[in-house]
Amino acid sequence: MDTEDLLLKLSDLNKTSQQLDTPESERLEMIESVSNYANQFILGLNTVKAFQEKEATSLEIRDQKRPLKELLDLYQKQVVETGINAASGKHLGYIPGGGVFPAALADFIAAVTNPFASVHYASPGAATIENEVINWLKNIFSFPDDSVGCLSSGGSISTLIAFTAARDQHKVKNEFIQKNVVYLSEQVHHSTQKALRIIGLEDIVIRYIAIDENHKIKTDSLEELIQKDISAGLQPFMVVATAGTTDTGTIDPLDEIADLTKKYKMWFHVDAAYGGFFIMTSKKEFFKGIEKADSLIIDPHKGLFLPYGVGAVLIKDSEAVLHSNYYTANYMQDGANEEMLKSPANVSPELTKHFRGLRVWLPLQMLGKEPFVACLEEKLLLVHYFRNQLAELGFCLGPQPDLSISYFWYPFEENIEEKNRDLMDEIHADGSVFLSSSIIDQRFVIRIAILAFRTKKETIDEAVEMIKRCLEKLKQK
Repeated sequence: MDTEDLLLKLSDLNKTSQQLDTPESERLEMIESVSNYANQFILGLNTVKAFQEKEATSLEIRDQKRPLKELLDLYQKQVVETGINAASGKHLGYIPGGGVFPAALADFIAAVTNPFASVHYASPGAATIENEVINWLKNIFSFPDDSVGCLSSGGSISTLIAFTAARDQHKVKNEFIQKNVVYLSEQVHHSTQKALRIIGLEDIVIRYIAIDENHKIKTDSLEELIQKDISAGLQPFMVVATAGTTDTGTIDPLDEIADLTKKYKMWFHVDAAYGGFFIMTSKKEFFKGIEKADSLIIDPHKGLFLPYGVGAVLIKDSEAVLHSNYYTANYMQDGANEEMLKSPANVSPELTKHFRGLRVWLPLQMLGKEPFVACLEEKLLLVHYFRNQLAELGFCLGPQPDLSISYFWYPFEENIEEKNRDLMDEIHADGSVFLSSSIIDQRFVIRIAILAFRTKKETIDEAVEMIKRCLEKLKQK
């Protein structure tokens, strides 16, 4: 192709490709449309159901242009009005979080400016924001200044990063895998076992530690298991404790476990994905010993009420983390002389990633810490209020929770399991407030998780009324 033909072709392509660079007038119109939609969505949260058991349809990508208004209407009907409304204060199942509005602005800014936050050389400011969020977390959990960390998509990837560092520090590989032992509670989050499998430790020995009536790890049972394994020629490797279990909101005895792991030279990992930020509240004493962990995971998209997609991991052994994750390439040589720990990519499997730090940094800068702490304290009180209301209705309750998760069941005179399942079905069919279920102590239970920042006393009152309504409906069948 000669130069003249090349220029003609480029001119033709430019006319079409230029459509990707939206003109200002259209940008302003789009922003107004999306802003109006967002405001309408938020204003309607108190009046819509938290759960709608509907399938999504008509979301296939068509090879044709469609106006934004049409697509927003489609999004409302096929996404917002199907399944769980996770932004609603009425989401009291699983582990809700919410999505404070400044975080949405941060995501918008991050997407428009599009800095490459993974590498300090590429964007010193963005990488520094990511690192300052990690520094803030180190301060919250009393981790040393020379520990490292990064922001991830959530607890599962954070766990993967922590366990890989533990594996590499203890050199758990090849024929030694089957001789090493990991100690877990049955209440541990399933991402723990999943991470072990992903990082090549599927054949490691897993011991489940006995728990007490409050679902906490029994440290005497843990030490007994460790001693038995040592006598059998095995190598105790790691203990995973939880600071806020998903099922029951329980905090394991962290300080006692920390002492045991130090005694037997093991890696101590704490999963604080759900409960960690309660350390800023009146529950701080429950977290004693968390600062002794070798690794810690925490989810800002839970306890800081941010949109889904931002977790964090803190690890004390920077050398182990760098051994697991640091790698370079010829095309990256321009920034090769920088300090390795300045770049988030060097302590994470991710190179390209979303600029997550801004969605944490901006809300904390704009609002300060106080409203986040007050909101967490509020959730602690609301779970007590809820339990009091259910007790008056004759429900059986699980043990007093450490944090903001509890469970319950109704003592039907016969077919208790089956009828509590039916009650759960009625609650889901109603959908006014979303609750979930679990199996605890081989019993089917209904579970409430109070964490969404929009959940208030009025929400709990509505939940109780829904439960009463569904119970009466079931009794009349």
